[in-house]
Amino acid sequence: MNRFTFLSIALAASLAVSCNEAPQWSPSGDRIMTVWGESLEPTDVLPEYPRPQMVRDEWVNLNGLWKYAVVPAESPCPEEFDGHILVPFAAESALSGVGRTVTENDALWYVREFRVPKKWAGERIMLNFGAVDWKAEVFVDGQMVGEHTGGYAPFCVDVTDALERRRNHELKVKVTDRTDKWFQPRGKQVSNPNSIWYTAVTGIWQTVWMEPVPEEHIVSYMADADLERSVLNVDVDYRQIEGGETLKVALYDNGVLVDEAETDGSSVALNVLEARLWSPDSPYLYDLEISLVRDGVSIDRVKGYAAMRTISYAADEDGHKRMLLNGKPLFQYGPLDQGWWPDGLYTAPTDEALAFDIEKTKEMGFNLIRKHVKVEPARWYWHCDRLGMLVWQDMPSIADNGPNYWDNRTYERGTDYPVPEEGKANYYKEWGEIINAFKTFPCIVAWVPFNEAWGQFDTEEVVQLTRAQDPSRLINYASGGNFVRCSGDIIDLHNYPHPEMYLYDKDYINVLGEYGGIGWPVEGHLWQPEKNWGYVRFNSADEVLDTYEKYADQLIELVDKGFAAAIYTQTTDVEGEVNGLMTYDRKVMKLNMDRLRTINQRVIESM
Repeated sequence: MNRFTFLSIALAASLAVSCNEAPQWSPSGDRIMTVWGESLEPTDVLPEYPRPQMVRDEWVNLNGLWKYAVVPAESPCPEEFDGHILVPFAAESALSGVGRTVTENDALWYVREFRVPKKWAGERIMLNFGAVDWKAEVFVDGQMVGEHTGGYAPFCVDVTDALERRRNHELKVKVTDRTDKWFQPRGKQVSNPNSIWYTAVTGIWQTVWMEPVPEEHIVSYMADADLERSVLNVDVDYRQIEGGETLKVALYDNGVLVDEAETDGSSVALNVLEARLWSPDSPYLYDLEISLVRDGVSIDRVKGYAAMRTISYAADEDGHKRMLLNGKPLFQYGPLDQGWWPDGLYTAPTDEALAFDIEKTKEMGFNLIRKHVKVEPARWYWHCDRLGMLVWQDMPSIADNGPNYWDNRTYERGTDYPVPEEGKANYYKEWGEIINAFKTFPCIVAWVPFNEAWGQFDTEEVVQLTRAQDPSRLINYASGGNFVRCSGDIIDLHNYPHPEMYLYDKDYINVLGEYGGIGWPVEGHLWQPEKNWGYVRFNSADEVLDTYEKYADQLIELVDKGFAAAIYTQTTDVEGEVNGLMTYDRKVMKLNMDRLRTINQRVIESM
């Protein structure tokens, strides 16, 4: 079964969107581009259904060319616009067609028209945003219908009551973004990009779509496997108005019903005998169907999926704590993945491009990706689920580690970043939204709240919040320090360029969260040919791979001394960094893939 081939599901955009104009579009700037960006058609931008873990049959994609204007932050929406922007690419990106910096003093306005299909009459119309960086204010037919702060979590707005009785409706979105001028999560975005810090992004950077739902409807779900009992526990959040509905959940194995249950509550336990376990070697996914039923009739139904997999840890015979996947030890090994694109910046040009990095990582023989201080669209995690790729998910950092003391070699010497209470409250809000939005995906096995003391504060409180949001996964509380005695599960060392174990703690899972960074600038594939760097630099693929293998041999020795996982920097070159296994434009695999895969498999099998 083609579980999630969504192209045929969407209603034709030409039936739902006003097409009174035929604006021109072309990429901005003269930087390198990917092959997907070079062939992108503005009339067919990311047409796939954007929420693969919870699919409804009826939806309309609102990606495409919108009018835009950049004005002072406090100004109203202008009557005259600067041109057209290709949604969902950030204003600073080439593929937006704008290529313009939006500062903390600006507001970026988007405007477009849309139509609601007649057959949706009587339904609630939900306007969905995959992600908007950072503050979004949404208006329909001149009425403000909602706002959201946070650049990484999806959000939706019920626009039904604002729709006037006319065929064409006007949608406006106002975006403001302070990037590194305040304590908002922003990862590696900075106003002045250099070395490991990249171009800031502003505005809509994931798919915008609308769909109809009934008054009573399913909001989200969480499916969690209990392998000891051969049970899949499914918890569903749904909206009730009058009550009287029941919840029906069914699990399928290639179209064959495994088990189903119905309840007037919100939780069911499904029996999964002789379960097919999910792992990188066998990424099996079960189909899930959830219905809200009244008087025997389904009033809302979504399709999703689930996996029978657990993540835990235990000590081996030498006392080293090892991560267990489905109760068995597995050395987790993979690249640091920034998720940046030369043409789309935060946004992959196509879904094929989005999957490409994961597919190549798999071909290289890795079983893990650390998604570094960025959150991806939901489809990225689905690709990891279906391909069999473990994920450590970072929280996008709120600052660097300039004002606080960073010490990743001892306990308790590092100091907290001076984050104001408003910034702390916003961190908790956004981190909670991210966890709730993405904990549905089986590929994620660890949460990473902090990296290298960048904006690190109140570590134990952050760990407790993370655990409360999702007790089913491991917590890598401070990748690269600052280290404190807390209730996290993992102590994570960073060392460049070679592997090193300078701090070992038998009470934690010990991992090497970053090492490597072997640089090789490939002529003709550089973001800025005159200025690029790596932690070490070579001039040929053979030199890079020989050094990579030397480091791998050193890592294998440290696995025997207690390392349970390792992360190599990094998947691709990014802007001024040339330490990727691929070039930034994804056109050159720098290393011999067969030899690289053999080395990586040897590392994984060394434990």
